[in-house]
Amino acid sequence: MQTMQERTPGTMEILRSLHVGDIVEGQVLGIGRSSVYLNLGPQGTGIIYGREFLEEKDQLKGVKIGDTIAAKIVELENEDGYIELSLREAGRELTWGKLKEQKAAEELLRVKIVGANKGGLLADVSGIQAFLPVSQLAQEHYPKVEDGDSAKILSALQAFMGEELEVEIFDLDPKEGKIILSERSKERRKVKEILSQYKVGDVVEGEITGVVDFGAFIKFGSKGEEIEGLIHISEIDWQIIDDPSLFLKVGDGVKAQIIDISSGRASLSLKALKEDPWKEAAKKYEKGDVVEGKVTKLNPFGAFVEIEPKIQGLCHISEFGTRTAMEEVLGMGTVQKFQILEINPEEHRMSLRIAGKEGDAIPESQPQNQRQEEAQDQQAS
Repeated sequence: MQTMQERTPGTMEILRSLHVGDIVEGQVLGIGRSSVYLNLGPQGTGIIYGREFLEEKDQLKGVKIGDTIAAKIVELENEDGYIELSLREAGRELTWGKLKEQKAAEELLRVKIVGANKGGLLADVSGIQAFLPVSQLAQEHYPKVEDGDSAKILSALQAFMGEELEVEIFDLDPKEGKIILSERSKERRKVKEILSQYKVGDVVEGEITGVVDFGAFIKFGSKGEEIEGLIHISEIDWQIIDDPSLFLKVGDGVKAQIIDISSGRASLSLKALKEDPWKEAAKKYEKGDVVEGKVTKLNPFGAFVEIEPKIQGLCHISEFGTRTAMEEVLGMGTVQKFQILEINPEEHRMSLRIAGKEGDAIPESQPQNQRQEEAQDQQAS
């Protein structure tokens, strides 16, 4: 076998072009009790031995003289003049290289689900553990748990144990040994194609497929080309809603209007097809009017007050100073007279104060609209 001392000057130049970490291929020219020798041509002779041999002993059992093996250089010259090689390191690098190619080509892979946690599913990809987040599950596999209970979500995910799913590589990090999968990549392409047939403003008929704390999912479209969209909690009705399940049930047939199409997703609205109650409110109420209202919600921003069905105003926390002071005056269900400080029908906002304070006048410049906007945005989210 050719040692370093026996190599010609020309061979030395070739060898100097190699680096630790390079992947090389060579034919098996010798097999020892705990070593395998590879003919690397003019580059010299490589050896897999010691720990590198023991770690891949099972894989090397069937190796024969003349077989071609890919290995990674771990040392350019050991004390015996051989190029030290690692089969394990080469296998790992080749695997990650293939995974990068599959990601770039958006190749579909069938993977077996081997585990689950609250965040998603675990799968095996080429001997490497991969993660499929809940957010990347296809719509039909998404755990639509009504109350968002984490234990129920985990139970729903555990039902996939042992099943095979078709996925794409969404992201990978060889250094960290992480692979993130997506079941929605294929779905997204199909959804985008179907969504191109629709435009904002279209009215569709569909079926409620899931109700969650932030809204409801609706399936719509012609048979065989159904897609799912989201009706956000703020788009279910003109009134403020805390629990969508009180208004919608799985299986309900509804009409909805598409209000946004972006990033391959459709957002829809039920309330857009209902008469806006604020149009009538604009005719009935003015700044300075005293009205009777019922407290429906208390939060850090103040008290939400129902003036009439689907018309609510905000009595801001600044009217009281502290939440404790507010709760001493107002409680859930309290019926009280309020004075309208500001009314903005276009933005569906009304600012209130408790009426009946002698000598109190409505400030000419008070940022009540801004306060109510913050509070109602918080409520909607």
